[in-house]
Amino acid sequence: MDEKNHKCTLREHQLCMLKILIVVDKICREQNIPYFLTNGTLLGAVRHKGCIPWDDDMDIAMLRPDYERFAAVIQGLLPKPYEFVAPSTSDNYPMELGKVIDGSTTLIERWSFNQLGGAYLDIWPLDAVSDKRWKRRIHFSAFKVLNRLIYMRNRDPYKRGHGLSSWMPRFVQFAFKNATLQRWMHKLQTACDFEKHDKICMLDNGEKSIITKDVIGGRKDGYEFEGHFFYGPADYDTYLRKLYGEYMEIPPENKRRIHRPDYIDLQHSYHDYQDTRKFK
Repeated sequence: MDEKNHKCTLREHQLCMLKILIVVDKICREQNIPYFLTNGTLLGAVRHKGCIPWDDDMDIAMLRPDYERFAAVIQGLLPKPYEFVAPSTSDNYPMELGKVIDGSTTLIERWSFNQLGGAYLDIWPLDAVSDKRWKRRIHFSAFKVLNRLIYMRNRDPYKRGHGLSSWMPRFVQFAFKNATLQRWMHKLQTACDFEKHDKICMLDNGEKSIITKDVIGGRKDGYEFEGHFFYGPADYDTYLRKLYGEYMEIPPENKRRIHRPDYIDLQHSYHDYQDTRKFK
């Protein structure tokens, strides 16, 4: 992270996210709320015993019932400067998942995206999906459409100029309230009865992420990550193979996924600013 709008090193960013993870882990243990490391964070724990060296994101996941319980209580349990942000906390929130952020920092994913916050830990809900493939296709397709509408509702419509490319986001922003789209999204995410279906996934990852509930199991403790120990799925091998294939192989540089936010500053709070234009 050596760009002028990155006011910290990648390692400093990783350690900031680690502090958030430690706080969330402590609260979840005290409240008996199951969670597990997921995505690149789980891969980092298994392959590197810590952060993937080039990764600038951290993720945990919860089964939908656990996520709902977490979202209902976490705000009152977080010590300062940490905050929980999600569709349930703001009518203008532009994502379909929750985040615990460090409110003493500033992170902007994209200048063109209407989201101002701090360094964060992603909290992903895992939702039930149908056993029938054709029903899942409809489910995933509807999710992609709705997710795109939420994106356009919160994107700068003039990102690519004032021509034809601005018409669709302008129409979406005129026609829909963000809160309405988020209400539809939650209804879609929870459309399958969680207790009656065995297949679960992150809808954002689609078909490739579908697993059965036994893969998560009782959430195995003892996944080492940066000198600390966290919860992970009971069967990490099946889980990681679904997401990454031969996950122990180090990918070449051109295949490494890096988020690279447009702006990050770990020394100043995003609360000091009203919108992203202040940073340019």
